[in-house]
Amino acid sequence: MDGQNVISSEVTARYAADAAREVPGVTRIVEGVRKGVRVGDDGAVELHVALAWGESLPAVAAEVQTHVAEYLAQMADVAARVVNVVVEEIDGRP
Repeated sequence: MDGQNVISSEVTARYAADAAREVPGVTRIVEGVRKGVRVGDDGAVELHVALAWGESLPAVAAEVQTHVAEYLAQMADVAARVVNVVVEEIDGRP
């Protein structure tokens, strides 16, 4: 029997959020913008995150992009066309 599994964008968004939170320097997903993660029909993923004070924004954002894409491919067999990271807040500022 040939078939194809379809994973909803809501589940894909949860996977993306889980993967982003695993990256050192990411303190949380910033809620308010579609629960902080948006997955488009075109394979684009957008994450709104908060980072820890003192972290390198470009380095952490690049790691989030890589880790989320790899996580989605492994866990959900989803190829993210692009992973956009929006740094909304910095946590722990003195």
